[in-house]
Amino acid sequence: MPQVDHVKEKMSSSIDVFEDSLTQIRTSGANPGLVSHVMIDYYGMETPINQVASISVIEGKQLLIKPYEMRIVKDIEKAIFGANLGLTPQNEGTQIRINVPALTEEKRREYTNQVLRMAEDAKVAIRNIRREGNDMVKKDKTLPEDYSKSLIEDIQKATDDAIKQIDEIAATKNKEIMTV
Repeated sequence: MPQVDHVKEKMSSSIDVFEDSLTQIRTSGANPGLVSHVMIDYYGMETPINQVASISVIEGKQLLIKPYEMRIVKDIEKAIFGANLGLTPQNEGTQIRINVPALTEEKRREYTNQVLRMAEDAKVAIRNIRREGNDMVKKDKTLPEDYSKSLIEDIQKATDDAIKQIDEIAATKNKEIMTV
């Protein structure tokens, strides 16, 4: 059943992308994922900060960014300002410190709504993968009809499992966001 395996693999990949995108949403404390996706100009190439610096959490309330090359401290500071994350980097010469303020109730609700929108986008991607998989099965005229129906049922089961997984991940993230 290579069609079903291919569909499951693509769905798994979509779930991984969804989980990765959630790291950019703040919860109650500091998290390296808040800035790791910010891009800086590094020798003429757009490069994520986490590839040119170490990002660590201090006391759960601060991020400390230590570039591997001291000459890019100002570039990192500028990129974080430009990313409109609501964070203020403090240049300490050889490193950047970011105080991560506590979230207000309004911000928490805004972030939970953002998680729900991202979850819905991920579900749409899963449904598109299901449609592609079903089309693949239907176009293959060499398959017996009962086998073809069985494959479509397996694809639907994989879809249901993937959507359930996305809902669970989103619920867990929203619980983290709302925890004070």
